[in-house]
Amino acid sequence: MPKDIKSIVIASHNEGKVREIRSLLDPYGYKIISAKKLGINEPIENGMTFSENSLIKSRNAAKKSGLVALADDSGLCVNSLNYRPGIYSARWAGKNKDFGMAMKKIQKLMEKNDLLSKYNRRAFFVCSLSVYFPDGKNKVFNGRVNGHLQFPPKGMNGFGYDPIFVAKGYRKTFGEMNFHYKERISHRNIAFKKLIKFLKD
Repeated sequence: MPKDIKSIVIASHNEGKVREIRSLLDPYGYKIISAKKLGINEPIENGMTFSENSLIKSRNAAKKSGLVALADDSGLCVNSLNYRPGIYSARWAGKNKDFGMAMKKIQKLMEKNDLLSKYNRRAFFVCSLSVYFPDGKNKVFNGRVNGHLQFPPKGMNGFGYDPIFVAKGYRKTFGEMNFHYKERISHRNIAFKKLIKFLKD
């Protein structure tokens, strides 16, 4: 792949996500620009999978900026809720991105259906990371981390559903973890390692 990439547009208006992606890319010397800063709109995500929605976003940003664009579509999948909220993870938080409300919704659904046993709390985070080039070339990289949910939410770090997710083999929620520590084990980092290898090959 091209080795002369200098700037990458992050196709997201989620500042927490942009900050995390910038942190992962900083060591490689790319100039990171957010789609929001360029005035690029958020497209309608009508894909049926994380990968499809990721490509919708990166394609939109690449075409409107003329630069290489990177998009992340990620979400929480709760096994006992038929893997919901899944691709609707952000939408469950509403227009105001109220993830506190979304976490309460999950808890209430699990309480209503008597799903708060240890077995039924199993969940996983998915990240589909796509890179889209101005000439139309593109590729998607996936990452996943398994774990379980814990209520009530704990921790003020991270964003989204981090305060209720505990990765397998750990005791703290993502929301309680130091940002850089969480970054090392996250679903996003797993996908990023694949992306960086692709860009450097």
